[in-house]
Amino acid sequence: MNPSDFVSVLRGCAPYVHAHNGRVFVIAFGGEAAERADFDSLIYDVALLHSLGVKLILVHGIRPQIDTRLRAQGLAPQFVDNLRVTDRAALECVKAAAGSVRMDIEARLSTSLVSTPMGGARLRVAGGNWITARPVGVRSGVDHQFTGEVRRVDTETITQVLAQDRIALLSPIGYSPTGETFNLRAEDLATAVAVAMGADKLVFVTPTSPMQWGLAEGTGDAGQLSWAEGEHLLDRDALSPIDRSYLQAALAATKGGVKRIHLVGHDDGALLRELYTRDGVGLMLYSDADYEATRDATIEDVGGVLALIQPLEQQNVLVPRSREQLELDIQQFNVIVRDGLVIACCALFPFPQNGMGELACVAVHPDYQRAGRAAALLKRVENEARALGLKQLFSLTTHTPHWFIEHGFRKAAPDELPVQKQRIYNYQRNSLVLVKDLST
Repeated sequence: MNPSDFVSVLRGCAPYVHAHNGRVFVIAFGGEAAERADFDSLIYDVALLHSLGVKLILVHGIRPQIDTRLRAQGLAPQFVDNLRVTDRAALECVKAAAGSVRMDIEARLSTSLVSTPMGGARLRVAGGNWITARPVGVRSGVDHQFTGEVRRVDTETITQVLAQDRIALLSPIGYSPTGETFNLRAEDLATAVAVAMGADKLVFVTPTSPMQWGLAEGTGDAGQLSWAEGEHLLDRDALSPIDRSYLQAALAATKGGVKRIHLVGHDDGALLRELYTRDGVGLMLYSDADYEATRDATIEDVGGVLALIQPLEQQNVLVPRSREQLELDIQQFNVIVRDGLVIACCALFPFPQNGMGELACVAVHPDYQRAGRAAALLKRVENEARALGLKQLFSLTTHTPHWFIEHGFRKAAPDELPVQKQRIYNYQRNSLVLVKDLST
């Protein structure tokens, strides 16, 4: 990587480093992850998240490890509707698998050799009997015996662990007040913990890449899913039972109030790229409507609008305006904000005495062009103009006349502009005048 690329990447990550610092993330991965040759890389990335100030709760699964132990004893794993039936023999395998995988994770998190990405790290890991469970009972006519579900999460103790700058590590096991041990499904445990803790994010590292889950039919936008789209995806037959269980857990977390649930595959660095780049590499399920919102601009948006329009001002596409002028005019602006970043803007300056309004400062971030966002802003401005009783919109442009013409504008002469605008028209710049009649 050349120096300029390095600086660009670091600057691109910086907003997320600030945003995630001190936040509580629950990261869950199945037992399949622990058997992969690149498991060290995942653990190193988890350690890096911790070093960047994220408060981490790790939940690991043990499904394949249980199956291996059962088969070694000549026993067949039993599942009903993708939920394990845990008899006494299976429960002993659950205990052995949980202890083995847990110790393996703790050993990797303890690595601090200079020759590893965790060189010099001092990570402290804690665990305990923080999950109270109860039996799931009879499902589909089958007694699942020692298979359990979460009854209560000891949020007070977990919060204390995180406050001590420790990583909380949970195995998929719960305990009853009567001293019984229950096997829990890791996905459901992660969801219950994320909801109980009010986690800022829940991240599932899935065996297959969620971007391969068959999104070609219009579900999702660049890796983002609303709750309704997630429900639609769940209805499709293309998902494997394991992938379906992850998506079901994500939807349950969304319903429980977790605003951002990420599903990422095992690709090298996928966890970091998902959390520290704007569009990520996985699938993000969101519960609120403001992940990407079109709204009136506020004074807090001035910096974001400036960052968006200044490159266009430098290219002489837009007329330069100072920060002071933008602060005065900000109430005339509309913006589209995506995960906190202003990605599109425009302004409406009314000339009510002439029944006209100026559509100005139309800009869309280069990464989000050709997706109809400028047209959406235009429609919003047209509605605002009609509400003000205006009959026409006009705009001045030197670079993009065809876009305006494609959206109903016609070329006009400078003398069709309001008198106030004619007086300051820059004949040296020689901007094209475009006018659109607003139908009622």
